[in-house]
Formats: sequence, C-alpha cells, structure tokens
Amino acid sequence: MRIISYNRLFKLMIDKGIKKTELAKMADISQTTLAKLSKNQYVSMDVLVKICDGLDCTFDEIIELVKVDEKDTNNTNGGAVREEQ
Repeated sequence: MRIISYNRLFKLMIDKGIKKTELAKMADISQTTLAKLSKNQYVSMDVLVKICDGLDCTFDEIIELVKVDEKDTNNTNGGAVREEQ
C-alpha cells in the first residue's frame, strides 16, 4: 500500500521561507485545504496545480507516494491510502 505525503511541499515552503498562510494566499486555497495537506489527505488536482503555479514548481517537488506496510495504514492519521497495483 502507498500513502500520499506532502512532506516535500512543506520542506519546499521552509526552503523558500513561505508560511502556510502565505501559501494559501499565493495559491488561492482555503484553510480547510491546508489542513488536509497537513494530514496527508487527498486534495483535488486543481489544488495541486494552484500550489505548483504559486510556488513555481512541479508535482514531484510537492508530493510523494510512500510505501507503507498494510498494518501501518491504521496509524496514518487520516493519510490517503492507495493500494499498490
């Protein structure tokens, strides 16, 4: 199984000195969407495109698929889970 991780996004924000509230304004996204990102939950492709436009980056710079053991998926704090194909 795999989960989506936005840790790359948050590292990029740190590297660029951008706070979450600044990202929300730059990408025109809501606080609710930011909360979903913080919990590694799914967001729409439109949101990801807005973030990439705002940060002038690509998808692979902000998201990552992380392989986890099936037994660990119960402890992902609401993280988005995809079955490996």
